[in-house]
Amino acid sequence: MDAVALVPAAGRGVRLGAGVPKALVRVRGRSLLSRAVCGLLDSGSVSRVVVAAPADQLDPMTCEVREFGDRVHVVPGGGERTDSVRAALEAADRLMPPLGAVLVHDAARAFTPARVIRDVVAAVEHGACAVVPTLPVADTVKRIDSEGVVAETVDRSLLRTVQTPQGFTAEVLREAYGAAEDAATDDAGLVERMGYPVKTVEGDTHALKVTTSFDLAIAEAVLAAEPTSAAELSAARSDVPVRSPGEADPGRNGDGS
Repeated sequence: MDAVALVPAAGRGVRLGAGVPKALVRVRGRSLLSRAVCGLLDSGSVSRVVVAAPADQLDPMTCEVREFGDRVHVVPGGGERTDSVRAALEAADRLMPPLGAVLVHDAARAFTPARVIRDVVAAVEHGACAVVPTLPVADTVKRIDSEGVVAETVDRSLLRTVQTPQGFTAEVLREAYGAAEDAATDDAGLVERMGYPVKTVEGDTHALKVTTSFDLAIAEAVLAAEPTSAAELSAARSDVPVRSPGEADPGRNGDGS
């Protein structure tokens, strides 16, 4: 089964402080959105992608994914992540054949390896109704009380951090979003509320979420250490800031964003 991926990209990226929506921030000449979509399609397990963009950034985000042709659709997102995923899911139901496996993926996790994407899709294909990639917690975890005093040291052996893409059967994801009454940062959390089991697969440290300037620096360093493809070189040479149509060019930023 070829999966459809939903990419909520309507966040403003305030913590990153780049001056543009986070999905449009460039790393070595290519936006996080373009990298995330490319990774999904190149995995061999995803055939179509729906991007939920800020209503005032539809043109710039459409330009970022134009190279992928009709495999990618850009639709208006909402004020909360939950609203954006719901809008993307409704668009996928309208625009695409009957959905099987549906992935929800953060544009900010633009460097997720293909292996993780394939493993999530495979788990849905083999009967899981919901799947999340996870990593063991490396740090010691403490629970504190309301005064900020340590109450206990938590056993971390069964604790995991969760990444994306998260995978679902279309029916279960529709049901979860049909019942959702408040905002959620984690799609699997909505499914858990419905009483469905959520399976895990092994995540990857490269699937880091770019949220702060420090995360961006890590991403730059990781890419710098990898072989540079001809496409990367071309993107770096032609890198220009993203602007809305008709907007004057304010001059090139040093970080390409």
